[in-house]
Amino acid sequence: MGQMNPFASEHDMFRKTVKDFVEREIHPNAEDWEEIGEVPREVFLKLGELGILGARYDKKYGGSSLDFWYTLILCEEFAKSTYMGAAVSILMQCEMCTAAIHDEGSEELKQQYLVPAVKGELLGCLGVSEPSAGSDVGAIRTTARREGDSFIINGSKTFITNGSIADYVLLAVRTGSQGTGGVSLIIVPTSTPGFSVGRKLKKMGVHCSATAELAFEDCVVPASNIIGEENAGFKYIMHHFQGERIVLCGFALGAMEALMEEAVAYGKDREIFGRPIVEYQIWRHRLADLYTHIMAARQLTYLAVDAANSGIRAEKEISMAKLFTASLVKEVATEVLQMHGGYGYMEEYPVCRIYRDVAAFTIGGGTNEVMREIIAKQSGL
Repeated sequence: MGQMNPFASEHDMFRKTVKDFVEREIHPNAEDWEEIGEVPREVFLKLGELGILGARYDKKYGGSSLDFWYTLILCEEFAKSTYMGAAVSILMQCEMCTAAIHDEGSEELKQQYLVPAVKGELLGCLGVSEPSAGSDVGAIRTTARREGDSFIINGSKTFITNGSIADYVLLAVRTGSQGTGGVSLIIVPTSTPGFSVGRKLKKMGVHCSATAELAFEDCVVPASNIIGEENAGFKYIMHHFQGERIVLCGFALGAMEALMEEAVAYGKDREIFGRPIVEYQIWRHRLADLYTHIMAARQLTYLAVDAANSGIRAEKEISMAKLFTASLVKEVATEVLQMHGGYGYMEEYPVCRIYRDVAAFTIGGGTNEVMREIIAKQSGL
């Protein structure tokens, strides 16, 4: 009996398109992007021309009407580039700041924001985390006060991916009472008077992913910019967190594949006491264990993606996959860095960058602690 393999020839063609883009655009340029701390806008335009940014979205909005298998492929291939910052920045545009517009937004908002976003002409970000509210979305303090046909927005956000390069913010705001029942999602153009980008945050890793603090001071936006129903934003955010967690699973799988390729190549080339490293049983067995765990992570992720594509409630499966893969990729990075010895600590080796870049995987998209709570609750505990 073989492993579950959900991919067919059309998936392979899509994967080749992404691989070719990585080789052509990311590998030659990403070191410069790491230095400037962002992915240039023209990269998104090129992705838009290839149809990559709207893979999961309806064709009438410029998408390809595909499913989460294609999102998984995107994540794996961009992560295998070994420049996780570029992967994070691109998938913010593909998934996190556009999915709610596609699924719950009005036709007017889809035409105004989603269509140009799929083309790479309009860049977005997702504004949820605040200085005092991260995983606890129901505790956000940024307010949107209704005045006639407008909302007046005040507050701040932090850790916002693409925040300093975005043309709009898909913003979580408080429109009602305290707690989860008073949260809404609203689109705020960054050209709105009163909007400002605060610090561009310096991070441990994912350096070419622009991350910033955002401030909103009496920002007036049309009431029609609300996504879906007012005060239903928490439900939308929780639903779309499932897509973000699949993205992180894909990133982890791609990063682990890249790490294992680095480990095997280095282990065969590097000799210690007259023998290649991979000929020593301790490393052969460590790598065998990692291959086994990675296979388990892949199959668990496939189960989660299959459930999500079937339209069933898959919080448990997706949370399990995210918990397992996010923890495992950090373990794999640690082992492969150790295998490289002193060279693994040198910036010229990809393992050094990957080790830094995956450190936040157990935090982003819901911490490991939150994943365990979801799994426990869904298991009837």
